[in-house]
Amino acid sequence: MNILVIPDVHLKEWMFDRATELMNYGMAEKTVCLMDLPDEWGHGYDLDLYIKTFDKAIKYAKRFPNTLWCYGNHDLSYIWMQPESGFSSFAVATVSSKLAALRKALPDDSQLAYVHKVGKVLFTHGGLTDSFVKNYAPDIEYKDTDAILKRINSLGFWEIWDDASPIWFRPQYYNEKMYRETDMLQVVGHTPVTEIDRTGNVLSCDLFSNYKSGEPIGTKEFVLINTETWQYQGIK
Repeated sequence: MNILVIPDVHLKEWMFDRATELMNYGMAEKTVCLMDLPDEWGHGYDLDLYIKTFDKAIKYAKRFPNTLWCYGNHDLSYIWMQPESGFSSFAVATVSSKLAALRKALPDDSQLAYVHKVGKVLFTHGGLTDSFVKNYAPDIEYKDTDAILKRINSLGFWEIWDDASPIWFRPQYYNEKMYRETDMLQVVGHTPVTEIDRTGNVLSCDLFSNYKSGEPIGTKEFVLINTETWQYQGIK
């Protein structure tokens, strides 16, 4: 299956317009959004932009109802009230209500989760490590990925708000063994990269993020990936 990946959004509401165009061209059968919908440098008081971004995400969810959504740390920081860089106390009520509206717009609650699997590919905001799986699903057969993800997606604040969790881990910085390195690819955002990078079984694609100055870090490309062959390309 061909998947269009929308990486970290951070109030760039126009990303959903472009993704809609790509889907309308028939370039993919499904979309996975790696979220981090709120927060961008210098926009903490721009409530209209928060509203516009979430409204476009909700519109996209209704237009393409089979889209999968992977919670990011910036999304969950508003649900769990854990301020971090970029967190806007001014936008708390708005983000909380809009995230609830996004969840309500989905045909199935399971479409909004920490980790998703399509074919031979895992999609997660940060990355799923081998040790995290063995810590929280030790009683499940290692290659029973569906059962493992069901367990992990049921975890709460104390397990997930941690540097080693699938929303926070940064495989680009830490040389730690990833889950099923030899036979499953992981597509991740969270850590800004200058270009699409595949290292081991991790494909990094947070390409729309900016420096604090406002200058772009990455190439502003969406990733189109085949979940069986692992072939991918960037679409500017």
